[in-house]
Parts: sequence; C-alpha cells; structure tokens
Amino acid sequence: MIKAGPLADMLEIRLDCLDQSRVRESFGSLDNLLKNSPRPAILTYRPEQQGGKQKLDNKARLKFWLFERPLADSFQDMEFDLARNLKLFEVGRALNWNKVICSHHDFNGMPADLDRLYTGMANTPAGILKIAVYATDAIDCLPIFNLLERARTGGREMIAIAMGSAGIMTRILGPSRGAFLTYASHEDESATAPGQLTASELREVYRLEKIGQQTEIFGVIGLPVSHSLSPRIHNAAFEATKMNAVYIPFEVRDLPAFIQRMVHPRTREIEWKMRGLSVTAPHKSAVMDHLDWIESAAKEIGAVNTVLIDESGLSGYNTDQIGFISPLGERLGDLRALRCAVIGTGGAASAAVWALGNKGAHVTVFGRVPERAASVAKRFGSESSGLEAARFDGFDVVVNATPLGTAGQFQSASPVVAGHLSGARLAYDLVYNPTETQFLREARAAGCQTLGGMAMFVAQAEEQFRLWTGATAPAGVMRASAEGAL
Repeated sequence: MIKAGPLADMLEIRLDCLDQSRVRESFGSLDNLLKNSPRPAILTYRPEQQGGKQKLDNKARLKFWLFERPLADSFQDMEFDLARNLKLFEVGRALNWNKVICSHHDFNGMPADLDRLYTGMANTPAGILKIAVYATDAIDCLPIFNLLERARTGGREMIAIAMGSAGIMTRILGPSRGAFLTYASHEDESATAPGQLTASELREVYRLEKIGQQTEIFGVIGLPVSHSLSPRIHNAAFEATKMNAVYIPFEVRDLPAFIQRMVHPRTREIEWKMRGLSVTAPHKSAVMDHLDWIESAAKEIGAVNTVLIDESGLSGYNTDQIGFISPLGERLGDLRALRCAVIGTGGAASAAVWALGNKGAHVTVFGRVPERAASVAKRFGSESSGLEAARFDGFDVVVNATPLGTAGQFQSASPVVAGHLSGARLAYDLVYNPTETQFLREARAAGCQTLGGMAMFVAQAEEQFRLWTGATAPAGVMRASAEGAL
C-alpha cells in the first residue's frame, strides 16, 4: 500500500489474494492497516466465479461482510448476488451503503441483458455500481460507454469496464465519460484482470488526468495491437506539443462494424472527437472499402495505414512508403538503378516495392510461395523469385518485409541466413521490435551493412502526425520514446 500510494487516488485491497490459511490472522490487522492507509481504500473479497483468487462460498463471504469486516471507514466492493439480499444485512455490523460498490463480473463475454442487470443493481441501496464484462472486439465497448451515460443522466455513480485487450479504451476513457474510477495495477505482474494497464502507463503514457470531453481521439486498429509502440510515441508527441489528444490501441475483429458504429462521423453511435487512425495487420487492405477518399499512392500500393477523419468523411493514406524510403535515401543517396530485393508478399512488402520502383530502383520480390511473389511483382512491374534457393550476391539492398524476427514467437527466426546474404551491400529489416533482429545478425555475419526498422517506424509515424495535425512532429521525441520503451 505504501509503494502504490503515490501512483493512485484510491487503493483496492484484494483480500481474496491472501493465503487463505492465514486469512483470519490477516483480517485481525485490517482496522489498523486501513486507519494508516496513504489513500482511501476499497475492500474486496471476491469469489473465484467472479474473478477472485479463491473458492469462497456464500457462507464465507456473508460471514466476512456481516461480522469480520473491519470497522475503519473504507469502501467495500460487494458482488450483486449478495447486495440484493437486503434482509441478510439486518444483523451484524451496519453497512454504510453510500460506500458500497455493488459489482458484477462476467469473464465469458458481453451479456445480452446488461440493461436488466443495471436496473437490478440500481435497485440496491449501494452508492456505486460496477459492471465489468469481457470484450473480444472494440465494438463491445459501446454498451459500456452507454452504461456510463445512463448512470450519469440518472445521477448514479458507476464503474463500467470492458476487460481484455479489446476493452482497454474503457479503462483510459472511462473517467472522462463519468466513471467513478478506473483500475490499474501497481506492476505488470500484479494485474488482477485481463487488459489491466499499470498505473504508470495510465498516468505517463495516456495522461489520464488530462483527458476530457474535448480531447481528440486517435488510435491504432489491428489484431492484435497490444504489442504496438504506437501509443507510446504518439502520446509522447501530443504531450511535447501540448495537444489535447490521446492515442489508444483498438483491437478490431469486425472492421466494417467498427468503422460504421464507432468511426465514421455520419454513422457512429458514440459522441467523441475521433480524428485519426493508424491501421496495421490485418486491416490495411480491407479498410480501403470503407473510406471516402484514398490518395493515389495508397491506391497503387493497395494498402492504407493512415486514416484522417473530419466532417467530410474518411481519407486514406500510406505513410509506410515514406517511412520506408526516407531512411534508405539518407543512407545510400540516389537509389536509381540499384538492385533491390524485397522478401515478403504482404502490405509492408508492397509499400517497399512501390517506393523503390518510384525512385527508379530495379526490384525483385522474393517469397516462400513463388506464385504470391509473382503476383506482387506483376502489380508493380518488378521481377520475382522463390525464396527457398535465393542468393543475394550482387544486390545493393535486401529488405526483410516479413514479420519474422518480431518480438514473440517469431523472434528467433529470419527469412534467410548469412550464407544467402553473402555479397549483398546492405540489409534492411522492417521489424523494429526488437531493435537487434536475427536477420540483422545474419547480415552482419555475412559482412553486410545493416539498417533496422526503428528508422522506418518513426518516419512513418512522423508523417502520420503531420497528416493528422498539420504540424511537424517534435524532433526526436518519437524515437526517444520508442527506444526508451524497448
């Protein structure tokens, strides 16, 4: 509690996380603990079926709230199945119902009867209502925001949260939309619910206290997006330029529904100042079907990674090609007539092939499936080859435009090894996390110059910032934020 105090406005004490063999001993010291708490406290004694850490039957829970609950003034989080049985509370210690948080948790998904559940909870004397359900798609957050609006207009204090990585926006935006509080963990390892951010992330990355109804909303849509560094670098840029804006990860499965119900100004079902989106896999091509205007470069590449939102609708751009070519031009100068190999057949590869061809380079596309490589090459008037027996001796640039090497399950992989790269001049990896990839290690072993993906990642983000705001991104801020995070 002492360690967490400086990070929080309130502290939740999860009594169900205690060793149950010593729980009575622990309860005996609670009064003194609460009296000396550095912040107002919430007592929680949650059963396993509601997301708790222990198998607590109703008898044990009732015994605690009626007889063992400490006398010190604190908030108490009591599940709805107990709070609605008011006759049970006619004995034992009197409750200060104004400080009772009547809660319900569903880790299986989004219940169809949220309105009925809210009505039942509102009929208890509890001063604060809490509903936490599990989101599998960004659009699952809409009912949560609707609950907050219903409570606000009805004069009730409410905590409404969509758990899981798809519900992160409710944790960030909840307080600005009327939520009584939002939850965060002290450290990553101490999170008590899926999708829970740390207190330092909420305060330092997302600047929780500065978010209000007039805050402009930006974000990244993809599946998954929890690994993305984009929130860190864009929020750092907003802070450096004193913009009233926040950048949020949106985990999107149903892209058409998300665009229609949460993004497009003519059809969205939520009042917020959404101004721009980054787009990552697997939506870079699919999003094009839902835009009102697309720049010519993005049309030719066949992928959009940046969406600008205004009253006229949605406009699509591809800043990947700018982000890709800028660092390469700085390193090698004029790219005309250079022999360049691009490994990969996805959206990043297409942007790279287009950008190189636009600068007059000779490009060959390499892929594990030769037919896919041929298809990409045909679109841009390039050559193609299978990857299995590829040799890059004589190439000026070899680009890894695959996800191989990315932090996680692919981190130890590389599309090629040193023997394939021998004789190439420069190896360029578009993966930025980690900064030192297996592909770059293989390239150095082959005697190649190397260029990592961080330069591209920052350059494309700076171009996004310019498109969204009309201003130049603050020099060095995004790169410093990304490198600090890694």
